[in-house]
Amino acid sequence: MKANQNEQPNGVKEIARRAKVSIATVDRVIHNRSGVSAKTRTRIEKIIQELNYQPNIIASRLASRKVLNFAILIPSVSAETAFWAAPLAGIQQAEDEIKQMGIKVDRYFFDLNSKTSFTKQTKQILKSKVDGILLAPSFIEESIAFTDALKEKNIPYVFINSDIPNRESLCYIGPDLFHSGYLSAHVINYCIQPRDKILVVNVSHEIENHHHLLRKEEGFRSYFKDNEKRIVKIDIRQTNDRSVEKKVAEALDNTPNIKAIFVTNSRVANVAHYLESKGRKGILLVGYDFLPENIAYLQRSVIDFLICQKPQEQGYRGIMALYQHLVMAAPVEKVSFMPIDIITRENYAYYKN
Repeated sequence: MKANQNEQPNGVKEIARRAKVSIATVDRVIHNRSGVSAKTRTRIEKIIQELNYQPNIIASRLASRKVLNFAILIPSVSAETAFWAAPLAGIQQAEDEIKQMGIKVDRYFFDLNSKTSFTKQTKQILKSKVDGILLAPSFIEESIAFTDALKEKNIPYVFINSDIPNRESLCYIGPDLFHSGYLSAHVINYCIQPRDKILVVNVSHEIENHHHLLRKEEGFRSYFKDNEKRIVKIDIRQTNDRSVEKKVAEALDNTPNIKAIFVTNSRVANVAHYLESKGRKGILLVGYDFLPENIAYLQRSVIDFLICQKPQEQGYRGIMALYQHLVMAAPVEKVSFMPIDIITRENYAYYKN
């Protein structure tokens, strides 16, 4: 029996899911635009027939010619970390797919080491005409103040990469930070002896505000809750190589039986640089993110494991969540956790962010 329009879960989204294509491809078929192969077009048209789909929402959207303004607020790519290039690539991919629907994405960036730069950008966004926000909430108090202002203006917002509990976000798309840390502990525990010590390293100017680091550490400690004395922790607030090397060297010298190091963010390369340059071997090193500098150390077996959680997909899905909510009037899943991928020297060549 054919489904009527009221029975379909999400309209175009459901057609795209069944056809295993993007929403933009379905849109091209519906509006008889080029850029779709004959085979794919036939498959999509068959699904449209089966669902008895009537593209009223899309037709209305195109006819209105109204522009919707999305804004993103994420850290800028810096000399310290290129991590945010991946979410930005996903954002660009999503924008390319939906811009013909009258979607414009304005980009705002802040310095990951400066709360002031974050607040300055939030004020600029609030002065602009914006219909939806994609936000990486790196600073807790400042993000809460910003989202309170968005709530007053009835502007939906999506969190990526890290979440803030008890906020009325449209959704969160990113890692399960606690279990990410827990998994890292589990991996390390397989590789060291019961009496060996583990060094946990947080590298950030604003550690207290960067709650995503602390949630990873919390998960890590939870795994060793019955033997937490094995864990030695250092917080490094100056993020240059020299400061990192000094702090790590002091920790290793003061606790000679450290056999593993867990770095809670992408700056694991700083620690790897020290271990390699000083010839410190026999120490397992685990950190985060599929970045060129991290991969280089992974290739040379200085870094043993990288924990990766699809940052490009986070950016893409964040923009598409706003699109589904504001344009398609479709429900959006409240929490969408990324997979926790373990990358090694043996499998890194096959991984995609």
